[in-house]
Amino acid sequence: MVINIQSTGVEMTDAIKNYAQEKMEAVEKYFDNIQNIDIDVGMKSHHHLKGKVFYAECNVSVPGKLIRVSKNAEDLYKAIDKVKDHLKVEFEKMKGKMNSIDKQALRDQKGYVNEEEE
Repeated sequence: MVINIQSTGVEMTDAIKNYAQEKMEAVEKYFDNIQNIDIDVGMKSHHHLKGKVFYAECNVSVPGKLIRVSKNAEDLYKAIDKVKDHLKVEFEKMKGKMNSIDKQALRDQKGYVNEEEE
């Protein structure tokens, strides 16, 4: 798994880079076959009424799919945490769909007949 980290509108410090790297490595336990993760962290706006609005945007490449998650927060570290949490949810959805497809294929091979079809 390759992790690419870049920043927009903020200085990329070692602390930010290490934190993002650590959180994205932790995502690997939710899905086995992750090929590439591109994460972009930064500041969306510096508006005087809204204050600082930070964001973290993540593109995860898995075979046959690209999962994209973007989250905003008042703190950069919170934005990275939100992206990690949302990626967990997306991977669980994807696993559920894959399992249901696998179960259906097994049923078809074994010749089970649904009662609704009869």
